[in-house]
Amino acid sequence: MELLRNAVRPYAWGSRTAIADLLGRPVPAPHPEAELWMGAHPGDPSRLLRADGSEVSLLHLLRSEPARQLGAACTDRWGTRLPFLLKVLAVDEPLSLQAHPSADQAAAGFAEEEASGIARNASHRNYPDPTAKPELICALTEFHALAGFRDAHRTVRLLHELDVPSLRAHTGLLAAQPDQDGLRALFTTWITLPEHYLRDVMPELLEACAAHLRAHGEFAMECRTVLELGADYPNDAGVLASLLLNRIVLQPGEAIFLPAGNLHAYLHGTGVEILANSDNILRCGLTPKHVDVAELLRVLDFECGDMRVLSGRRQDQNLTVYRTPAEEFELSRVDWSPQAPGGVRLDSIGPQILLCTRGRIRLSAHGELELGRGESVWLAASDPAVIARPVDIAADGAAQVFRAAPGAV
Repeated sequence: MELLRNAVRPYAWGSRTAIADLLGRPVPAPHPEAELWMGAHPGDPSRLLRADGSEVSLLHLLRSEPARQLGAACTDRWGTRLPFLLKVLAVDEPLSLQAHPSADQAAAGFAEEEASGIARNASHRNYPDPTAKPELICALTEFHALAGFRDAHRTVRLLHELDVPSLRAHTGLLAAQPDQDGLRALFTTWITLPEHYLRDVMPELLEACAAHLRAHGEFAMECRTVLELGADYPNDAGVLASLLLNRIVLQPGEAIFLPAGNLHAYLHGTGVEILANSDNILRCGLTPKHVDVAELLRVLDFECGDMRVLSGRRQDQNLTVYRTPAEEFELSRVDWSPQAPGGVRLDSIGPQILLCTRGRIRLSAHGELELGRGESVWLAASDPAVIARPVDIAADGAAQVFRAAPGAV
């Protein structure tokens, strides 16, 4: 068991309070802090803090001794690569509207761009690596997101309620075919609209949303989202696209899983995110960055309906596990209260990262280690604690810890 020092990514959409507060630093931070990364991503790998005061990059450690750190099951499937990346996301402004490719799409896209000689750091590159990027976000605070295409019939009702003159023909397009094919046709129409058309239609849309809010209509949350996005991204087709997506509010402990092809954008809140260790993003809008419409349409999944909100599966009094189809990761959450203290035993044959998000915890394995709020620890697959017996974690009062590990391999 070794403590980690983790990188903070200062993207403009981040919070100046959430991550600084979690890490016990002065609040507000001098600049926005968006993501705390825990793992072995080449862009910002965690560093292990050794007992003698030295540090070593987790990425270097995995490459130099993969069998000891990752274990046979993990290396047989993933080589020297830690398959997951654990993050804390602190969202103060909307992220770009985006989707991620499947494993087959990523491998094919990467090979094609490599053969074309596109630099991996080129701004117009879609596939900097050949791997999929499923992800799960679990709320630490109330967390707002757009994710997945809403049921087409309900979207038709929303568009009829707004009755934007310039969009009536588009509404009819979906009303005539309220299914995946109709959504694909409408989305394709909107994402390819010329800028001069967007300049004309956007004021009409924003006025219609404002009127719906004044009338206390049933789509108040969706309209408020359009108004907020329209203020930040005028004349962006992503604002129109947001009308087609589920508007989700997660309460602390609730999560959503985002598989390949799911169009989504995080809007506001703080959460723990676990994802496959990949950088493959196909953007749709709400960003000045490159948007490859043709590739986006090839990747998107237009299946529509409500997004499933995950509460996790209780394994015992304290332990909750978030099951997903992703083989790259599994996220667990352990909670203690003054009324339910005691120990929890975590079984795993692979590497783990533990992050304390509330209170203080004690890890008993090969020796004992305490973790405070904002601290994290790396457990190698060959750690005597993992080989000889499960890891025992205990707390005397209110506390919370998240555990990241590979999924089924």
